[in-house]
Amino acid sequence: MLRVGLTGGIAVGKSFVSSVLAELGCHVFDADQIARAVVQPGTPALAEIVATFGSSVLAPDGTLDRAKLGELVFADAEARARLNAIVHPRVHAEQDRLLREVAARDPSGIAVVDAALLIESGGYRRFDVVVVVWCRFDIQVARLMARNALSREAAERRIAAQMSSDEKRRYADFEIDTSDGFQATRQQVIALHAELRARAQP
Repeated sequence: MLRVGLTGGIAVGKSFVSSVLAELGCHVFDADQIARAVVQPGTPALAEIVATFGSSVLAPDGTLDRAKLGELVFADAEARARLNAIVHPRVHAEQDRLLREVAARDPSGIAVVDAALLIESGGYRRFDVVVVVWCRFDIQVARLMARNALSREAAERRIAAQMSSDEKRRYADFEIDTSDGFQATRQQVIALHAELRARAQP
């Protein structure tokens, strides 16, 4: 089975690329959903987060208040590193479990993990192929402004807080440029899928 890590910055069109790969028959997992699952009430990860950051990060129903936790770690690199040390190993372990399940079920299949922090977390090393989705900076800013109702300044600040697309692209085996819209992107993903299919053959 071919293990594919898919990544890209905010508002570059990563979800669309994932959805086309799923349409084409790939087994697609969203690292965000996995990250939510590993911090559900009753999990060791949530207990460790509360022990580290205090009970103020819990919502009234006992679930993790991601917005409140985000405020705590967004501007504090040390706090963010502590949080990542709690969450990332558990996310990676759960991804590996899901990938093993797919490998047992579909040995010549293609499994894709869509993860925004694939490179930053070091997780990219666990994949056979890394695909980086990107678009031109001006388009990324415009998409983020429209999607999140942000000012240009706020959108640019949010993009600047992440690893840049140029930096991510240095790790790519394949790139998808979404700058020219859905149809052009779909064609690139279809071509990518054919390449992945060839690599997945035993």
